Amino acid sequence: MRFTTRAKTALLRHWTMRAKLTALYAGTFLLAGGLLLGVTYVLVQQRLERQSGVSERERAALLKNPMFQRATAAKLTMPDGRRVTLGDIAATLQAEQERYRRETMTSLLTQGGVALAGTGLIGTMFGWLLAGRGLRPVHRITETARRIAAGADRGLHERIGLSGPPDEIKKLADTFDLMLDRLDRSFDGQRRFIAGASHEMRTPLAVNRALIEVAVTRPGVSADARELGTTLLEINTRHERLIDGLLVLADARNEPAEPSPVDLAELTGGVLADATDDAARHDVEVQPGDLRAAPVSGDPYLLERLVQNLAENAVRHNRPGGTITARTATDGDRAVLEISNTGPVVHGHQTEALFQPFRRLGDRRTGGDRGFGLGLSIVRAIAGSHGGTATATPRAGGGLTVTVTLPARPPEAS
Repeated sequence: MRFTTRAKTALLRHWTMRAKLTALYAGTFLLAGGLLLGVTYVLVQQRLERQSGVSERERAALLKNPMFQRATAAKLTMPDGRRVTLGDIAATLQAEQERYRRETMTSLLTQGGVALAGTGLIGTMFGWLLAGRGLRPVHRITETARRIAAGADRGLHERIGLSGPPDEIKKLADTFDLMLDRLDRSFDGQRRFIAGASHEMRTPLAVNRALIEVAVTRPGVSADARELGTTLLEINTRHERLIDGLLVLADARNEPAEPSPVDLAELTGGVLADATDDAARHDVEVQPGDLRAAPVSGDPYLLERLVQNLAENAVRHNRPGGTITARTATDGDRAVLEISNTGPVVHGHQTEALFQPFRRLGDRRTGGDRGFGLGLSIVRAIAGSHGGTATATPRAGGGLTVTVTLPARPPEAS
């Protein structure tokens, strides 16, 4: 019994709402039709009994009456010469009447059942169509929510805008739109705050750098003061890089205003050539790999920053004597960029956390050359604003392979 209940529950879980509503409509229709058929059966049966003129109780009492028995014992001569009694004639008429009543009731049940099954099938079809029409606004809400979730990095500007009478579904859509409005304003305010704060912090950092440079280069400065000034310049430069990263992260979440044609292969080759010197200082070899044409449309500056961040991360999180390889190609309607390195071993459950701001492998937040944990966050934000994705996969021997897919530029646009 418990197994049967669980099986029914599991079956209902896989039913769609449209199927459940159709089953509800069809079940209600069949129940009402069955009740109507039962009531009709009872009424017709009572009508036929009243037409006979004698009830079953009266007929039984009449058959036991001695006078009726003597009367029905009298014999009559039929036209064909047969001798029959009145009782035989009455029994024949009664049997014929009973057969007529039984055939009528059987025909009512049979034909009524067939008619109920046919109308039930038609009712199920109409219930399926009505359920689909009634759930159409719900499907619209679901599709809009799915599109917004898929492009959340590009903003929350799309709305459902459902029109119609103010019923429950209309209220649900309006509430969803109101929630999106509030979230959109909140996210826009957060991005404007980051951008504004970053711009405001740039000015004092530039002033600090100028003052430190003047103090360090002034004649007669002691060695200790010059060493302190050099350290302060490095700290100031690090803070400037942090502010620049925050600005790029804030701008990267917006769709490109005027997309331009960009070839990822050409862009990657140039960035890797510029990163050769930095890689050599870290004892890392840059291997361009297989760079095939991968045309896309987007912001050239942001796409270049995307490749630069991938190259810098591949160099910074590598091992001495390691390598960096890159690959670009076009796969159907998607352009693919892959950059791999031979760094430390990374577990699969750690890769997604690397795309979160200020998160690094092992959550190490110190170290002059460790960065701020914004590199892959900026990569994913830029990829998302261009309609693409960014994922990371651990390599068997250590290191990561970061894959960026973007919508390929069609040949006619090329």
